[in-house]
Amino acid sequence: MPSILFSVKVVDSVRGSPAPNVAVKLYKEAADGSWELLNSKQTNDKGGLPELTTKEQFVAGLYKLEFDTASYWKSLGLNPFYHHADVVFTANDAGNRHYKIAVVLSPFSYSTTAVVSEPVE
Repeated sequence: MPSILFSVKVVDSVRGSPAPNVAVKLYKEAADGSWELLNSKQTNDKGGLPELTTKEQFVAGLYKLEFDTASYWKSLGLNPFYHHADVVFTANDAGNRHYKIAVVLSPFSYSTTAVVSEPVE
């Protein structure tokens, strides 16, 4: 089984390049409906986050990725509309899968897509 269960890629659509140093937080929904912070990291020079969680932490449930888009755009001298972009998704409800989530950013919009594998052993 591949070692990466979950990866994130962030692209800057203004510059047409990976978005480095974007702060990303990963939360899991708790039983009471609150969000429990699992990890917080910044994207690498290629706009990626290959290891944001562990196999032990990444169990079935509802997750939220929070991208600090305001800090990213302000570091480039732009004043963005969105403070952050959230991606909320259900994971591993039908067995262990591999998730690749891509987010494309601009100062006034964002879009996201996911590539999800078939369940794996």
